[in-house]
Amino acid sequence: MFDLVVKGGVLPDGRQADIGIRGDRIAAVEALPDGVAAGAVIDAAGDLVCPPFVDPHFHMDATLSYGIPRINASGTLLEGIALWGELKRDVTVEAMVARALTYCDWAASMGLLAIRSHVDVCDDRLLGVEALLEVREKVRDYIDLQLVAFPQDGLFRDPGAQANLIRALDRGVDVVGGIPHFERTMEDGARSVRVLCELAAERGLMVDLHCDETDDPLSRHVETLAHEAQRLGLQGRVAGSHLTSMHSMDSYYVSKLLPLMAEAGLAAIPNPLINIVLQGRHDGFPKRRGLTRVKEMQAHGIPVGWGQDCVRDPWYSLGTADMLDVAFMGLHVAQMTSPAEMQRAFDMATAVNAQIMGIAGYGLAVGNTASLVVVDAGDPVEALRLRPPRLAVIAKGRVIARQPRNAATMSLPGRPASVSRRCKPDRAG
Repeated sequence: MFDLVVKGGVLPDGRQADIGIRGDRIAAVEALPDGVAAGAVIDAAGDLVCPPFVDPHFHMDATLSYGIPRINASGTLLEGIALWGELKRDVTVEAMVARALTYCDWAASMGLLAIRSHVDVCDDRLLGVEALLEVREKVRDYIDLQLVAFPQDGLFRDPGAQANLIRALDRGVDVVGGIPHFERTMEDGARSVRVLCELAAERGLMVDLHCDETDDPLSRHVETLAHEAQRLGLQGRVAGSHLTSMHSMDSYYVSKLLPLMAEAGLAAIPNPLINIVLQGRHDGFPKRRGLTRVKEMQAHGIPVGWGQDCVRDPWYSLGTADMLDVAFMGLHVAQMTSPAEMQRAFDMATAVNAQIMGIAGYGLAVGNTASLVVVDAGDPVEALRLRPPRLAVIAKGRVIARQPRNAATMSLPGRPASVSRRCKPDRAG
């Protein structure tokens, strides 16, 4: 007897299997007999059934704040940071919680059930920390929310950042963050990497630094990050996010850098939607697009996952919480267009991101958490091509979102996709 059976789905590796669920765990991944006893059955015949989408890089404290108090007129990273500084002076915990919960509804309806969000600690009130700790508790039944203590204005550049970061960790924030390229000097940036990694090592925590998010090829803090990860035995617990300067670096230097990153067990989190918008703003033509060297890092065995980063905030005016949109843009800019590369681009939004975040019990295997998504597509590449509706989203054994097929909205070869982009999940609590 199963509480729920997802019948006839196509798994990301091409196998067809039924998935039997008991409680919050997967109890079977096999061909189950017709009429098997189940509390409910979801017909997924011919549909892609995959583990939930995962976003390892987001800013939930700022999400859905676009236009408050003004828009980013230049479209640059630096104006976005300045605009966030204006916004956070007047923000309230209540407003931040409301916006974050709205975003979590969007995410859940898209099958995005695990998110790593950076939260700014350069505010002595720590309102963002207070708000997102509350949100983490409210959504825990359907979204795993991992929080990063992030000194947006620089660990040393902001006089209270270091103490506030420690206060945030003491209150239960999960991961140590930083932004070395925003310190006043290269030396301070390197020193911040060392201090932050030592703090993580002392506390047994993971590290995720905004690292070298710049067009400057001489911004090389990822080299220091690799050194500190190896020196302190943090292999497998450290991620460098963005890494856009690598796009502009001399290839000879990169040929030295990539093995160092691999030896240190670093992961990389590019954010294609955001970085192709923010980077290259000072260029004439040819104009750089700033995405880091995705395929080159993968060739060295470095885990590389896609991040969403922003949705309707001071840095980015668009976004839907759909990781398929992120992967779709990423595979274009990284030129990952062979069948194997497109499959890998899909895996970067699911299994690889789960690995980077250290999520236990992830994946479609017996004994793992019963969280999965039924997508109106026949395989991962088709899902990337169409970015179609999520027909069902199951979180920890419970169906939280359903959307009917709508075959009338698109008549292309292959499977139809609805124009509807989101549905309202049932939020516990």
